[in-house]
Amino acid sequence: MPTICRDCARIMDDQAKALICPHCRSTRMYRHSELGQLSIGHVDCDAFYASVEKRDDPAIRGKPVIVGGRHRGVVAACCYLARIKGIRSAMPIFEAKKRCPDAVIIPPNMEKYRDVGLLIRSMMRDLTPMVEPISIDEAFLDLTGTEKLHGGPPAQTLVKLVRRIEDEVGVTASIGLSYNKFLAKIASDLDKPRGLTAIGESEALDFLVDQPVSLLWGVGKALQKTLQKDGIDTIGGLRRFDERELMKRYGAIGRRLWQFSHGRDGRKVEPFSETKSISAETTFPENTADPEVLHTILWKLTEKVSRRLKKANLAGGGVTLKLKQADFRQLTRSRMLPTPTQMAEEIYREALPLLDQEADGRAFRLIGIGATRLCGAEAADTPDLLDPGKANRLNIERAMDSVRQRFGRDAISKGRGLPEAH
Repeated sequence: MPTICRDCARIMDDQAKALICPHCRSTRMYRHSELGQLSIGHVDCDAFYASVEKRDDPAIRGKPVIVGGRHRGVVAACCYLARIKGIRSAMPIFEAKKRCPDAVIIPPNMEKYRDVGLLIRSMMRDLTPMVEPISIDEAFLDLTGTEKLHGGPPAQTLVKLVRRIEDEVGVTASIGLSYNKFLAKIASDLDKPRGLTAIGESEALDFLVDQPVSLLWGVGKALQKTLQKDGIDTIGGLRRFDERELMKRYGAIGRRLWQFSHGRDGRKVEPFSETKSISAETTFPENTADPEVLHTILWKLTEKVSRRLKKANLAGGGVTLKLKQADFRQLTRSRMLPTPTQMAEEIYREALPLLDQEADGRAFRLIGIGATRLCGAEAADTPDLLDPGKANRLNIERAMDSVRQRFGRDAISKGRGLPEAH
């Protein structure tokens, strides 16, 4: 049975069960009968946000780390030491503090995580163009037909990839390997951190039979309760019904339930998923109705969106303002731009009237701004004869960008970004 070393990626095809790699002496060996035949991978970084923070601060590496808001909000991510204490994503910060008083709580730095995620994604694309990002720290890879290119089967290629990520980026990742996306995603969660798990065709039905229905993609809490009321607790329980019966009971998702319960998934790895918007938002430490505070935060978020557009070589043809009231009701307001832009000043000028229309004394707990209708940067910020001041505004912002590139992001800023400048 094929055996692979998860450290040096050597594959051994002998009858005896290898406990120690004869090449690097590692004990991290993995055996699977279909190791050389499976080509759909799911690579998922381990406790990504917290791992990046531990990478950057050696002083906290042996401590439980929570990434989230300091005063209000929820846990965005946490390390495995924190998870042992019962901390989970989306848990309120105050509850997380009660469960783990010695945890180090760090505010999220999404730009840093995004930069690390993009670096990892570029490493994936060095191996195959068939990379489908799922989030900032995970993606599907289709490595079908790459054996000659990389000198070994996909399992070996993926082990080398996560080793490269660990060596060059400083975070760890786990691998799920199967013959379709559904099972590859499940597999990557079975042995974290630094795991490798394969689910082959010969074992898929037996593996799934006793698994809970909540494991299926698309089965949220509401559908899970409905299934349980109908006496269906496990994936195997779905097999009591044919496809038509499941569709009759549960609508269009019934077909997916039937397919997944039989280990089938016809979805392909889609590498060209289009970015639909670039946005930034923040939750306030305390609810606020102060227009000056709202204006200041809007400008800072707009600058962040502008930086992301420029980095992605994109421009926005529209803006969307997002506000969440103190009672958690959410408002969104949008408008098209006269011409696509990358510039913070132009986005702010269009978003400010949207904000002022809603800032009528109501208190808000969250504000966000997004650039929509994305297009290539080549269409951005063209001259406008009806707006003679536009050229001057663009020249000022480009000059500020040049200063920031040389001396850092905080080297220069506009007065409206300061609370007292209103």
